Amino acid sequence: MSYRLPPLGALRAFEAAARLGRMTAAAHELCVTPGAVSRQVRQLEEHLGITLFDGTKARPTLTPAARVLQPVLSHAFAQMADAVREVSDSSRGPLDVACLSTLTVKWLLPRLFDFQARYPDIDVRLRTSEADAGNTPQRSDLAITAQATPPHSEDTGLQHLFIEHLGPVLSPHLAQRSTAPLQTPDDLCSPAWQTLLLRTRTRRNAWAMWWAAAHAEPPALPEAQGSAGPEFEHYYFTLEAAVRGLGIAVAPWHLVMDDVQAGRLVAPWGFVESGYHYVLQRRTAQPQPRLDTFCAWMREQAQANPQPPKQPLPQPLLERP
Repeated sequence: MSYRLPPLGALRAFEAAARLGRMTAAAHELCVTPGAVSRQVRQLEEHLGITLFDGTKARPTLTPAARVLQPVLSHAFAQMADAVREVSDSSRGPLDVACLSTLTVKWLLPRLFDFQARYPDIDVRLRTSEADAGNTPQRSDLAITAQATPPHSEDTGLQHLFIEHLGPVLSPHLAQRSTAPLQTPDDLCSPAWQTLLLRTRTRRNAWAMWWAAAHAEPPALPEAQGSAGPEFEHYYFTLEAAVRGLGIAVAPWHLVMDDVQAGRLVAPWGFVESGYHYVLQRRTAQPQPRLDTFCAWMREQAQANPQPPKQPLPQPLLERP
């Protein structure tokens, strides 16, 4: 079969410019000058006999034809990258790992020095992702993510890491300076505490999940009443706000265990299982020495996690001064 296609370089330049929205961004990704990208795009337009970009150089917009072409090209280039990676020497080059952003900041990065010290010949390149399991980010050897069910034993591409535990956490200073009681979960429904319940945009159901997992039935969920506290874009913003005494967050144990153990946060009612499972999702189930080593190290780190406290903290931590 003969494929009558425009020059591959022109297709690649257009795909990057259309996906990223700017010639300069495409040039940075392709390691060429913006002028080179523009010339390649013009070459493609001349070959096809159509216009692909409208607007100004500073604010280009895609034409209808370009909106049809871009996603198809992006998918095709991603497939080619996967195929090349599949047949290439897996013992060379960096190990691409996609990880949920807050998990990267609060759990993986503080432990990665151990891997680098033990395996200095393996270069780990991290990228953040909010993808669900079953949706491995393109160009990544491994995705560390979460799903609502445990991985099936026959799915060799998924490996269990740990079960998520949720619990409310707050600064000990906030717990001590508040004049409102904080002895039971029902106290969180009082007006004084409702305005201090921190939320995260990427996980707005976290409080509801904790109420359900803790088998607690408050009169009404704060989110439904519209009187909950500030909402933050990412979990690590929410957790930092809790550490700074701006409110009380409901958080996974693995994201706050270092802060709890260091005394920066307290957990009044311990932690309960949320039903979420963190998993390692390999791009391929085929044995790959570097990937096998990193996955084994990840499971070792997960097993070393201290167990979440399931009992309330000692009463003096919640007493009023």
